[in-house]
Amino acid sequence: MPVTSCRRWRVRLVCAVAAAALLPLPALAHHGWNWAEDGNSELTGVIVRARLGNPHGELTLAVDGVNWTVEVGQPWRNQRAGLTDDMLVKGTKLTVTGHRHVDPAKRVFKAERVLIGERKFDLYPDRD
Repeated sequence: MPVTSCRRWRVRLVCAVAAAALLPLPALAHHGWNWAEDGNSELTGVIVRARLGNPHGELTLAVDGVNWTVEVGQPWRNQRAGLTDDMLVKGTKLTVTGHRHVDPAKRVFKAERVLIGERKFDLYPDRD
């Protein structure tokens, strides 16, 4: 292999490896708990929209006239807790406990627990 072809091959390989290493960064920035407050909070409202599935479900919850985006668990986590998709439909009143976004201007909430009527669903039973 000529020297210039070998260099091009190495440069392409290095670029491909670097690009592959950077791909997960947007997902890491969004997922997890880094964006959430440490302290627990509670929201009660009515579902106005639900998008369930992977990577996790999102509810739009109307709380005192303000819409909040509420992250619920991944499908396997909801199922393990006994929470089914047909429980998370438009018009359902529920309470979520968990963590608000650290930026008070963002109406985003990560649910640890969901309460529908008297039923409690622990999405993250190992968290307080």
